[in-house]
Amino acid sequence: MNPKLEKLLKLPLYQRVAILALLVVLLAGAFTWVALLPEYEKIGEMDQELSRLEADLVQKQRIANNLPKFKAEFLKLEEQLKAALTQLPNKKEIPSLLTNLATIARDNGLDVVSFSPRGEVSKGFYAEVPGSVDLVCTYHQIAEFAQAVSKLSRIVNLSDLELSSPKVEGDVAVLKIKCKVTTFRFVDNVDKKG
Repeated sequence: MNPKLEKLLKLPLYQRVAILALLVVLLAGAFTWVALLPEYEKIGEMDQELSRLEADLVQKQRIANNLPKFKAEFLKLEEQLKAALTQLPNKKEIPSLLTNLATIARDNGLDVVSFSPRGEVSKGFYAEVPGSVDLVCTYHQIAEFAQAVSKLSRIVNLSDLELSSPKVEGDVAVLKIKCKVTTFRFVDNVDKKG
């Protein structure tokens, strides 16, 4: 037999029990370190994941509970968008809108000397379509023209009015007027890609 083992067996009983207890504690510690601690870490990670998923579930349940309200809001916004888009012409409607402006000007007694369209300015889902117009008319006629333009179903802004060269013709003062005319058009997906 091994001399070390013989020496160990000859030790008093309490020493052998102490050595055995120490070995059991060391084996239990090694088992805990190697097998149980990684599992406890996995359990901790899974608890955190469970908490995150539960919070996500609560949030999604709130959204699901409000789904009819969100659908109603969506339909309302869709209707508002349709109404707004009726005020924004598409690319095909711009020439007819500009022709309508010239017709309104003539109908209100204004002399359209020139109309100069300018390049579009993209603003995201819409584009500004500016132009400048030179008119000859009375002050009263330009006011009537502005009022008629304000009643159009489309959005048209008159800005930067310059009144100059007043002349008396008959019993009225006639002015040369330069102004900026800006309308807006809806930019659809086809326009964005092309």
